[in-house]
Amino acid sequence: MHNDAAPNNPNRRCRHPHISAAIACLIPLTLLSACAPSPWADIERPDFHNPALDTELDRALAGDLPPEITPYTAPTTPDGSLALSLEDAAVMALSNHPDLAAQRLGPVIAGAFADIEAGTFDPEGFGLLRLGQEVTSSVDRATQQQFGVTGRDTDAELGVRQSLPTGTDVELAVTQSRRASDRAPEQQSADVSLTLTQALLRGANREANLVRLRQSRLDVVASVYELRGFAQAVLAETETAYWRFVLADRSVAIFERGLEVSRRQRDVAQQQIDAGMLANSEAAPTIAEAALREQGLIDARAQRHASRLRLLSLILPPDTAADAPDTLPRIQAVTTAPTKAPALTDLADRIALAQQLRPDLNEARTRLAQDRLETQLTRDGLLPQLDLFVTLRKTGFGDTFGSSINDLDGETYDVSGGLRLSRSLTQRGPQASDRAAHATRRQSALAVQNLARAVRLDVRLAANEVKRLRLQLDAAEVTRQARARVTEAENARQAAGSGTALQVALAQRDQLEAEIVLAQTQVRYRIALIDLYLAEGTLLERRGVGVDRPAQR
Repeated sequence: MHNDAAPNNPNRRCRHPHISAAIACLIPLTLLSACAPSPWADIERPDFHNPALDTELDRALAGDLPPEITPYTAPTTPDGSLALSLEDAAVMALSNHPDLAAQRLGPVIAGAFADIEAGTFDPEGFGLLRLGQEVTSSVDRATQQQFGVTGRDTDAELGVRQSLPTGTDVELAVTQSRRASDRAPEQQSADVSLTLTQALLRGANREANLVRLRQSRLDVVASVYELRGFAQAVLAETETAYWRFVLADRSVAIFERGLEVSRRQRDVAQQQIDAGMLANSEAAPTIAEAALREQGLIDARAQRHASRLRLLSLILPPDTAADAPDTLPRIQAVTTAPTKAPALTDLADRIALAQQLRPDLNEARTRLAQDRLETQLTRDGLLPQLDLFVTLRKTGFGDTFGSSINDLDGETYDVSGGLRLSRSLTQRGPQASDRAAHATRRQSALAVQNLARAVRLDVRLAANEVKRLRLQLDAAEVTRQARARVTEAENARQAAGSGTALQVALAQRDQLEAEIVLAQTQVRYRIALIDLYLAEGTLLERRGVGVDRPAQR
């Protein structure tokens, strides 16, 4: 029921004891709602989530900054060169890469926005203090004489309100009012009111009300996958640069050895010409071959220098990598390329692993989960807005502050309630939003399907390349050994007088080319393995790259 008496009427009384009891029970419930657990509690990780990411995800949701990575430098040799292994290069790149340091803050930022969305359901305190003075005139009904009236009003209000995921808005307020004038005695009133508003149609679905919160949490998951994808790309780029430097360094050694052999062959031929044992025409092939080897050595050294600069730019701190090339350290590669490679027999398992671990695929699945949630929200938006509201109020009156507070346990009360309805007359906007959300969800689902097919193809192509290079590795080794035997035979024929310097030079050239091809195949095989691990999404796990647990708050 609703009492129509003026709220400031001190004579307003209505005996209804159970209303007082209702307010007494609802007030502690309202206060308890302010201490309720966070809505995070029932928001599950997506079903495709990789449990290995839990540490990074929990850190982001907790708002913890990622731990600082201790700078690492590979050991040096007595001449000041970096004795760099593949593992050293990986650690230095992950600790010094400037873009990766920025990317590591992505999940933290996404977690902060998730907390902003969670704050929608946090209790909010409010207060009001209003002072007023009024100078007016009035007419005495008995004498019909006009007289001036000066009044002073003071209102103070303090309360707490909270929106709940159930579509319920709760507000508890305490108000103290003072009215005084030069024509009437001072009057004070104290109010304790509780207002409940419950959505009955639109906004009543708890799942729809939590959509933004869940989407923001999925943003954190997506940012973690994005970070891992970026870290894998940095690691793959660094390892590829390392192996290319190994190839360039190996090529220089091969060309230096070949140049030394060709120069010795040239000097021996010249001595035999001077002794009259060979014709002058035998000098030209040896001179040309030595010059050709020197040209190759010049190019190989330049390639090694370029590969060294690229590798140093990835593993050194940005300020050091920008130094003049002459001041940068030399590199001595410690890890060598393998000469034997096992066969791949688990392609199906690798494809299944890629479907589970590929960061870009999981990020796309996360975006699809967000789009699914969006359709819940737009479907709820098609409903009319129908709210039920109830306000319970206890009021105490008196001529002093204390007397008004003491009067709160009296039998005065206010009860009001009703329904509030609103709806778009055309429903054009809500229907368009719902169509767009369903179309976006379908588009994201197709994108995930296409990406899953692309991932399977990536793994098959990478595995095929590994298989090809594994076979080429064996063939290149056989070719190198055969070319070495041909060179030995031509040297023996020349020593016996039945061979020529040209034939020896051609044999040595073929042997040099076979050694270069073998070195290239060994390095390309290692790079193909990196591409395979990248296609699987397992490069970080295979390298043992992870993060420490965040410090406890």
